Amino acid sequence: MKAMKKWMRLVALLAVLGVVAASCGSDEESAGADCEAGETDGDLAFFNWSEYMDPDLITAFQDEFGVTVTEDFYPSNEEMFAKVSAGGTGYDVIVPSDYMISILVSEGMILELQKDAIPNHVNVSDKFNDPPFDPGSVHTLAYQWGTTGIGVDLGVTGPDVPLTWGLLFDADLAEEYGLSGRISLLDDPRETVGAALKYLGYSLNSTSADELAEAEAVIADAVSRVAAFDSDQYSELVVAGETIVGHGYSGNFLWDFEEGESEYTYFVPDEGGTKWVDGMAILVDAPHPCTAHAFINFLLDAENGAQLTNYNWYASPNAASEQYIDQEVLDNQIIYPSQATMDRLEFIEDTGDFEIEYTDALTRARG
Repeated sequence: MKAMKKWMRLVALLAVLGVVAASCGSDEESAGADCEAGETDGDLAFFNWSEYMDPDLITAFQDEFGVTVTEDFYPSNEEMFAKVSAGGTGYDVIVPSDYMISILVSEGMILELQKDAIPNHVNVSDKFNDPPFDPGSVHTLAYQWGTTGIGVDLGVTGPDVPLTWGLLFDADLAEEYGLSGRISLLDDPRETVGAALKYLGYSLNSTSADELAEAEAVIADAVSRVAAFDSDQYSELVVAGETIVGHGYSGNFLWDFEEGESEYTYFVPDEGGTKWVDGMAILVDAPHPCTAHAFINFLLDAENGAQLTNYNWYASPNAASEQYIDQEVLDNQIIYPSQATMDRLEFIEDTGDFEIEYTDALTRARG
C-alpha cells in the first residue's frame, strides 16, 4: 500500500467537490453501460497502491481477455482522490480504503456495480459483503484487508521491545533504544494522527479539537527524531538499516523482512490501531466499465484471490480462496490476527467536515 509522492492537502480536494459532483452526474454513457459477465470494451487502466498486485495476475488477465492493463500507483487515499476528483483521468478501477469509499460514494464518483457481470461476488466472505462504509457492497467489493502498526529491527533494539506507539512518539523510549533519527512515520494524515490519538488513549476517529491538538503536539515533539515521513519505503528503510522502527502496513513489513539479514517483528501496539479494508471500485467516468467489471470478477475467482494473498501477504476477504491459501500464511497472526488483537482495532471512518482538521494537524506538526 503505497507509492512515491507527497500527498496533497485535503483542503484542495474539498474545493473541487462541487465540480466533481456535477461532472460525475453528466456521464450517462459510462454510468448506463450494460455489461455481461466476461465482456470487455477495451484496455484497462488500473490505479492502485504499489506492491499490492501480483504481476502474474495482470499477465493472466491480459492473456485470458486479450486486453492490455496499465497500472499506476498512489501512496495515500488523499493523493488518489486528488487525482481522480477532477475527472477525465482515464482510469477504470481504483482500490480505495474504507473511509475513502464513503467519501467517493457520497460524491457520486464511483459506479454502482453490476453484480450480474461479477458472478464471483458471491465468494466474498459474509464479514465483508455488507460493510458500514458501503452497505450491501453496492459500489465496491473487498480486495484485501490488514492492519497498521510498527515494524522493528530487533537486532538493534533487542527482543524485549515494548509493544507501544511510544516507540514512535516517546522521547525517553527513543533514548533508551537509540531510535532518535531512525524512526519513520507514514505520510498519511489519518494514519499518523490516528496513531498519536491511540497512543494518547483516544479513538483514531476523534472529532474533538482538544484531543486532536494533543495528538498534533505529540507528533510535533517527535519530528526531530523522525528520519522520514514515508508511505512507500518504510519497510525497506528498516531492512536497509536506515531506520530501526517504522510505522506501516502489515504485509509490506512481512514482505521486506524476508530480504533482511537481521531479526525483525511487526506488531499492533497494545494501545490499539487501525484495521482496514480496501475495496475495488469503478470510476463513474471509467472509459472501459465492462473490462473493469471483468477484471474485478477475475480477481474474485477463488484461486486468483488466493494467489493475490500468497503474493502480497495481506489477508483475503475471499471466503472461497481460503482452501488455496498457503497454510503458513493462514497461520501467521500478523496476516490473520488473533481475536484479542482484532478487539483493539478500529476502522478509519469518514469524519465529514472534520477530515481537513487531520490534514492540517499533520501539516502543522511537521512544520
